Amino acid sequence: MSNGTKKKLTLISLILMIFTSVFGFTNITRAFYLMGYASILWYILAAITFFLPFAFMLSEYGAAFKDSKGGIYVWMAESFNPKFAFVGTFMWYASYIVWMVNVGTGIWIPLSNAIFGTDQTQTWSPLGLSGVQTLGVLGILWIILITVVSSKGLDSIKKVTSIGGTAVALINVVLFVGGLVILVLNGQMAEPVSAQAFVTSPNANYTSMISVFSFLVFAIFAYGGLEVVGGLVDETENAEKTFPKGVTISAIVIAVGYAVGIFMVGTFTNWQFTFTQFPGDTEVTLGNVAYIMMNNMGYQLGHALGVSEAAAVQIGLWVSRYMGLSMFLSLTGAFFTLIFSPLKQLIEGTPKEVWPKFLTKSKNDMPINAMRVQAGIVIAMIALVSFGGRGAQAFFQVLVSMTNVSMTIPYMFLSIAFLGFKKKTEIHKPFEIYKTKSMTTLAVVVVTFVVGFANVFTIIQPATQGMISDTIWSIAGPVIFGVIALVMFSRYEKKQASQN
Repeated sequence: MSNGTKKKLTLISLILMIFTSVFGFTNITRAFYLMGYASILWYILAAITFFLPFAFMLSEYGAAFKDSKGGIYVWMAESFNPKFAFVGTFMWYASYIVWMVNVGTGIWIPLSNAIFGTDQTQTWSPLGLSGVQTLGVLGILWIILITVVSSKGLDSIKKVTSIGGTAVALINVVLFVGGLVILVLNGQMAEPVSAQAFVTSPNANYTSMISVFSFLVFAIFAYGGLEVVGGLVDETENAEKTFPKGVTISAIVIAVGYAVGIFMVGTFTNWQFTFTQFPGDTEVTLGNVAYIMMNNMGYQLGHALGVSEAAAVQIGLWVSRYMGLSMFLSLTGAFFTLIFSPLKQLIEGTPKEVWPKFLTKSKNDMPINAMRVQAGIVIAMIALVSFGGRGAQAFFQVLVSMTNVSMTIPYMFLSIAFLGFKKKTEIHKPFEIYKTKSMTTLAVVVVTFVVGFANVFTIIQPATQGMISDTIWSIAGPVIFGVIALVMFSRYEKKQASQN
């Protein structure tokens, strides 16, 4: 399709892409599990101090650089300086490689829930492979499939992310409608509502100051991923109006959706009963709590409707199956956005001379060779982790620790660069929310402090629990990725200087 007739993202398509990249339904169920109704306060606080002001910054950036293909790199390079921008963008990109390894092998758990009603992945053993090895092989095939389909262009990605966004929206509809029906039929909330419930967690592990701070970090990270769509500004129809509108609408809907969703969980979930008796022999973890909770919703709905115990159990299983299908479709949608958008921003935004010429080749407006190399790296890491035994799995835990902080430090880079963006009068700004210098400074200070605090706490928390190595690797990650980026960019600068 020629550039003249290429379809661009509409407002609805953009909102659905943002929704699949940011909104995590499991963040609702995990929040209720960790803090009960008290989590609402911290999610609202995280939205006010980080998500909304940061979303408004991205809206201004996006409208100003509406014709730019480079996303966050160009925003920071034009507003602050190129080396600073390259370090932040490279660090951010490296964390998504590990995300792909993690989700590429983990996405089969919701699919198993969709098919069987429970996670049976550990029992899969075709051709004598172990459960972990089977997930590794499936993950490798998955990366190949996503890369091939994505390389066909944005139209194919748009269709999948729309399905993913719709699936996330529908599981919320199931939560809200199911919860309301149960509330109306029972005439009371399963988890009692009181002023105390909104400030104190029913979970004994989340009552100390340190644990509450760790939850604030969790709430901030629940809003991560919005910057990924920075690479889609040039793909958006009437970008200077549509992009800020899409980001703003998405940010408000996501913040309100989290708060209302957590409250609705209380219509069918009594914290003490659900997490101490209902699961039976099943140990509740952050990985399976969403399925246990939605299974419970179906079970409670059956009882509220007056059906038999056996029928209530079956309704619970079917709701759990639907939850698995929705999560599978949602993660698929997120995968299709994340397999190309961070890479596109890194390769197309940064100076071409930083990269081997081979990597800068584009087809269907996608960095096709770079996508293949990326797929090769992810596949190699999946194979190493899946077939390398305990040592390899320990290595992967190290990688996760290294990238936890690397994923969010670039938010601070973007926030700091925003000061330079607002100062530069030569940058045309067709959309502005921060109209005064004091508003801008306040927003930058608050966002930078909140993300900085979250990262410092993420680094020191493992050490307080005796896991010193996790703390060391959390610090080492940004340092290692930052040094690699500095070396690459310094080589580029020397090459440019010698040519000049």
